[in-house]
Amino acid sequence: MKASAGGAEAGKPRRNWIRRHPFLSVGIAIVAALALVAVLLWWLQARHFESTDDAFIDARAFSVAPEVTGYLVDVPIEDNEHVVAGAVLVRIDDRDYKAALVQAQAQVQAAKANIANIDAQIVGQQTQIERAQAQVKQAEAAVQFAREEADRYKKLQQSATGSVQQAQQTSSQLLQQEANLASAQAQVDAAKQQSVALAAQRTSAVASLAQASAQADKAQLDLSRTTIVAAQSGHLAHVSAAKGQYAQPGQSLMMLVPDAIWVTANFKETQITDMRPGQPVALSIDAYPDVDFRGHVDSIQSGSGTAFSLLPAENATGNYVKVVQRVPVKIVLDNIPKDIVLGPGMSVVPSVTVR
Repeated sequence: MKASAGGAEAGKPRRNWIRRHPFLSVGIAIVAALALVAVLLWWLQARHFESTDDAFIDARAFSVAPEVTGYLVDVPIEDNEHVVAGAVLVRIDDRDYKAALVQAQAQVQAAKANIANIDAQIVGQQTQIERAQAQVKQAEAAVQFAREEADRYKKLQQSATGSVQQAQQTSSQLLQQEANLASAQAQVDAAKQQSVALAAQRTSAVASLAQASAQADKAQLDLSRTTIVAAQSGHLAHVSAAKGQYAQPGQSLMMLVPDAIWVTANFKETQITDMRPGQPVALSIDAYPDVDFRGHVDSIQSGSGTAFSLLPAENATGNYVKVVQRVPVKIVLDNIPKDIVLGPGMSVVPSVTVR
């Protein structure tokens, strides 16, 4: 009975406090109810988003380097300058390359002249062949006539109506004409062999022309490479080129950050369950906290980030401890104000609407 009386006495002060402060009590109850509703709404709303602070601006920045050697005679750009595709970045002294081009072009003309000369010789040699063939025909006719004469005088000698001297003379003339025929045929063969030799010379001359043309093209290409232009629009960074500097092939003169940038967000693998390309993304960039950026999921990498690292993790060795992996997600920005400069490495906090 005493314990019951004590509990009743303990409850009376609370009821008395509520009676003494009715509005405050109602206010506390309303605030508690609103907080509960807010927590419930936040939980229901948060289920529709996935966010991470492991994200940054990314781009395919590349080094601008010369392909030929020479002194820089003009550097018409400045650090952090925005350039358009085709803008001149660096000029290299081109006098040596112009001289090399003139020399190569002269070699091309000399090779063409050599081919023309050989072609003329081939035409002249064909005439020689035709002339030699005509002489062969003439010698064949003379041989035929001498053979007939020799046969006739030989028969006359055998019938005792002709002299031995005439028979011997016609036989000798036949031998001379046959010798002339053999000589004419040899001249035809020699002329044809010379024609083959000229054809081989022409083939060599054509090859020399091709080589000279290739050298001229290379000289022209080297001359064009003395002017380095921007391959695409973007901002310049780390400009080390200076007028009077001696540049060599492969030497980095500056970096070019293209205008095409995106966000690489490394989400936990448990966060990409409902993530799909095309989903809207709200982005908060640390450098511009008061600017609302919008974008969309472009693609999700097929594999975790560690799988493509220089030294990927090998879970088959040692003691295995399961670690939640990160999967890179490419997010493309939809609206970038013109007066804002974004570059690789800048921190971003994306929030993807997944439901």
